[in-house]
Amino acid sequence: MSDHAAPSSSPTVIVAGARTPIGRLLGGLKDLSAADLGGVAIKGALEKAGVSGDQVDYLIMGQVIQAGAGQNPARTAGVAAGLPMSLPSITINKVCLSGLNAIAMADQMVRAGEADVVVAGGMESMTNAPHFLPKSREGIKFGDVKLVDSMAYDALFDQFTSQAMGLLTEERNAADENLTREEQDEFSALSHQKAAAAWKNGVFDEEVVPVSIPQRKGDPVVVSADEGVRGETTAESLGRLRPAFSKTGTVTAGSASQISDGACAVVVMSKAKAEELGLDYLCEIGAHGMVAGPDSTLQLQPANATALACRKEGIEPTDLDLVEFNEAFAAVGISSARALGLPDEKVNVNGGAIALGHPVGMSGARVVLHLALELKRRGGGTGAAALCGGGGQGDALIVRVPSS
Repeated sequence: MSDHAAPSSSPTVIVAGARTPIGRLLGGLKDLSAADLGGVAIKGALEKAGVSGDQVDYLIMGQVIQAGAGQNPARTAGVAAGLPMSLPSITINKVCLSGLNAIAMADQMVRAGEADVVVAGGMESMTNAPHFLPKSREGIKFGDVKLVDSMAYDALFDQFTSQAMGLLTEERNAADENLTREEQDEFSALSHQKAAAAWKNGVFDEEVVPVSIPQRKGDPVVVSADEGVRGETTAESLGRLRPAFSKTGTVTAGSASQISDGACAVVVMSKAKAEELGLDYLCEIGAHGMVAGPDSTLQLQPANATALACRKEGIEPTDLDLVEFNEAFAAVGISSARALGLPDEKVNVNGGAIALGHPVGMSGARVVLHLALELKRRGGGTGAAALCGGGGQGDALIVRVPSS
């Protein structure tokens, strides 16, 4: 990187990316920290891109649950991946939007001329989120004490209404969205069925790098596939589950995203830099849409962010060839697709977080990478990746894959 920063007029591109398999809560990745997982994803992304660590100028990784994770986990992940100690790094937290926002920040840095090559993504080990003891420094004089789950409080609890985001989603379903239990179960079953078919057909092979976990004795255990996918799931089987947040509700454990572990990273640079290095690139990064409010509900945040990104890009949402909405809840995917008038065949074509899992810091990067790779498989096109985020925010990113 030159000491002289000059804005780039060249489009910003993602050269390549990689992700770990997504592990279930207390599953195959339970012994690895978020930084461990991030290191695997970063190393995989660099190898797929054909970029060495000393060519990277900056590292940006999202992580939501940082209690007990140590100072600046992104830096720990970078060193684990073999990046030099001289590389500046930052960990960001925009709840579920973190991984996508990291990529958008990388785009901004490259366009501003502040960096030539940036690695960006997200990571999370929800399994290893600790419990903590508030006000313990004051001492416990008498009586029982209550531990707080950092996963629930820092990632899954709405601070504005003092309730779980699942209950908040349930209330919005009933009040505004008119979503039935049946359509949420159908959406969720299709997520599993599409993801299972995608794994069977090798769709995820290009993005997933296996994770090798050393054992005290014997060979390492290798996790190479997402653990949450259940291809046999049907709307009928989901229909037998009890409501998760309200006795009379419609949201169940089957129509909410899974609590998971995983990491994803991509390599970002200008198109001109890629050409200088003799590298092919996966996609151009287009407009970034960021929205919030008017309250802390989630259902329409991906739609609103996508609509804004499309306006910035000068296109209509219906012009998009594919869309990836993070399936925080089935209600989010259904509501956002409906609001934008998107047909089913354009949305989450290989399933989503209901089947794959939702490591909260990772998912934003995963939907961007998967969208770009799926557009490439289809010969090119324009797509949008979008998520809702805790507190009532939404982010979307447009990507353009050249025709092949």
